[in-house]
Amino acid sequence: MLTTRARRAPLALATCCLLVITAACSGSSDDSDGDEGGGAGDAAVEHTGREGDGWTVLHYSMADTDLEPFMVEDVNELGTVGSNENLQIRELMDRSVDYGDDEVLDQGTWVGGRVLDLGAPGATELVEDLGDVDSADPQVLADFIADGIEAHRAGHYALIISDHGASWPGIGPDEGSDWDVLDLAQITEGIAAGLERAGVDKLDLLGFDACLMANYEVASAVAPYADRLVASQELEPGHGWDYGSLQLLADDPDATADAFGTAIIDGFEQQALDQGTVDEITLSMTDLTKMDEVDAAVADFAAALAEQATDVAPAVGQSEASTLSFGKSPDATQDKHLSDLGLLAVAIGEAAPEVSEQADAVVDALDQAVVDEVFGPSTAGATGLSIYLPPLEELADGAYKDVASADPWAEFLAAYYAAGDAIPEEELPEFTDPDAGPEVSFDAEGVTLAGNFDVAALDNIVEATISYALVNDDGSISYFGEEAVDVTEDGDLALAEGSYDLSYLELSDGEDSAYAYVDISVSADLSTVSFDVPLTYYASYDPDQVPQEALLSIVFDSASGEFTSETLYLYDELSGGYGELAPDPEGIIVPDVLTLTADGEEIWEPTTDVGLYADIPNLSYQFVPLDPGTTLQTDLSVYDFGGNSSTLSTVIEVP
Repeated sequence: MLTTRARRAPLALATCCLLVITAACSGSSDDSDGDEGGGAGDAAVEHTGREGDGWTVLHYSMADTDLEPFMVEDVNELGTVGSNENLQIRELMDRSVDYGDDEVLDQGTWVGGRVLDLGAPGATELVEDLGDVDSADPQVLADFIADGIEAHRAGHYALIISDHGASWPGIGPDEGSDWDVLDLAQITEGIAAGLERAGVDKLDLLGFDACLMANYEVASAVAPYADRLVASQELEPGHGWDYGSLQLLADDPDATADAFGTAIIDGFEQQALDQGTVDEITLSMTDLTKMDEVDAAVADFAAALAEQATDVAPAVGQSEASTLSFGKSPDATQDKHLSDLGLLAVAIGEAAPEVSEQADAVVDALDQAVVDEVFGPSTAGATGLSIYLPPLEELADGAYKDVASADPWAEFLAAYYAAGDAIPEEELPEFTDPDAGPEVSFDAEGVTLAGNFDVAALDNIVEATISYALVNDDGSISYFGEEAVDVTEDGDLALAEGSYDLSYLELSDGEDSAYAYVDISVSADLSTVSFDVPLTYYASYDPDQVPQEALLSIVFDSASGEFTSETLYLYDELSGGYGELAPDPEGIIVPDVLTLTADGEEIWEPTTDVGLYADIPNLSYQFVPLDPGTTLQTDLSVYDFGGNSSTLSTVIEVP
């Protein structure tokens, strides 16, 4: 029985999605009304620490990590704009000994931290050589902010932090400093201390050029320290932002925070279009001066959900399973469990009328706070901020309880998990004849599995799946895919039924090929299908060949019948953060599949001893029919919101 829960497409979309893929095998911007004033809500606010006009932009590159090559490109983009009488740019870049020797403007290459003042385009001045510095130390961040502002007083201030992002767990790591991470409390500590020393009450704009940082918990925590937040809900492509967007500030000293944020968003979208990464992008600008209203609405919503947890828990679980989510992975321990806040509130409000008023208030407050955003076809409808919602308590990170901005939501999560533990025995999912296995039928489209269970469990069901595995000679089975199936009422019983087309995803580098695990997500309009493929990566420049966990995200366009984008992200176990792998075509990737050993242990194992070159643009993908006579185990499973499940399994032979 497959017990690890992965993200899946909504139940109603599964059949359509499968048919589209079998048959066949731009960024959209929300024009939400925003304040065009001085970057401080509806009324102008007199900020402290301002002198004159123009902007000072502080760019903090925690580049002592595998993202260093991308960050070098970003600083070189900054250098194409440079500083002038309207704009002063100060840069802190902490570089690694391990990730190349790309040259930064006229500074060449180095190891360790340097603080630079950018001058005319292409020119820099070395302010300080920090040597071996921990860029995840909040004191280093505070000093950078204070010194940068004191050296470059201006009418407006912005801080942009760049590295791997993990949402509320923070940003980092600094690999050269024992993989230290700048967690959310340290981020606020560093910003607060730096601003206080500089005599500045707030930044005009705070940006995270990193994955997953457009998160409710993050926005709530940093709200006292900035007027605007620009960040991404989803994993960011390695190219990150287009820093040519700072030309707006160089040209116009009176540019507002809103105008600057919109320029960042527009530049990011255009760069994603140019580089073929637009399918899954998100980037939003949040008016942090309106976070009090969002906080109040979320607190009321959380309290209502907690108070009525027993009644609304099924709606919460079903909404979590079907709502657009970010940082997802087939390996549930690496999934970030971040649901789109606005879409989640809408779904819960529609399914649970008793909390619809509070859900509507969240949607209204969020709509007022998020003043601009962009998303791609696969992330269409994203509302600007995510929120943490692990489906099961055992998947929740205990550190969440220490996040001050999460207190009301954490109390709701505790009540939700308690409701799952208290599901009456008579409502637990149980197939009527588990020993007999599912009903199995073959046709030209593949194999269909069906099974009945007690209708008393139907209201609590959040997911139902069909999964398929190769039966190995040693008694183990290797799962290589899982798809959502339909659940319907069938008289006095409930029916779970779904089909599998008896194919597998094959990756090829032109020399070798390997099969891969497939986790499917479908866009709301069915126009795109995303596949998340777990991998292990081995860097060519690493003599010790240390394996790194990775995730390949590929997007299939339903209309063209083609795979339109592919991005390889590395996962950092210590920080929980993701970041795109810098190009290394001589590196090796090995697809991993979920294997259930003969003694019942679940492990992720490689599907090939050879591996494929990590030349991502030149990889090819195709769905290949299984050979006749292949022996498979197929499982039909149903899950309720408490994590209780029932599975019908059978061994079949491919006709």
